[in-house]
Amino acid sequence: MDFEDRLQRAIERGQKSREQDSQLQAIKTATEEELRELHATSRNDICDYLETCLKKVAESFPGFIYKNVLGDEGWGSKITRDDFLAVTSRQKENVFSRLEMVIKPYSKSHILEVSSKATIRNKELYHRNHFQQLQQLELASYKNLIDLWVLEFAEGYARNM
Repeated sequence: MDFEDRLQRAIERGQKSREQDSQLQAIKTATEEELRELHATSRNDICDYLETCLKKVAESFPGFIYKNVLGDEGWGSKITRDDFLAVTSRQKENVFSRLEMVIKPYSKSHILEVSSKATIRNKELYHRNHFQQLQQLELASYKNLIDLWVLEFAEGYARNM
């Protein structure tokens, strides 16, 4: 990459940063209703991304069932798989795996929170929460975090198949 390309990228990064700073300033002065709307639109974007990621994992590992999550705990997606393994001729062991990711409902704390639970073959892999203040929200960081969590699950499941 030559200097002119690097210079052009630096200028683009500076312009993007300026735009983000002005957006953040506008959000800081947002009203309660504007924050509620920001939460709803951000939640929808993240939920769509969750759906895409989890469906890809379900397609990669036959037997997983994809479901949308809608309820008091939030909105999101999950994939589950139940396997029955014969331990002896008289007993059967139920082995399950799941990955569930949910965006929590709006609260007066003005945060966007994602919760994730992962279990592989009856053993909890992780149970994590991550949140950001709506005034400082970066959807790209959420998507990167979701990628990491989903990939960690996929790697762990592939290792324990």
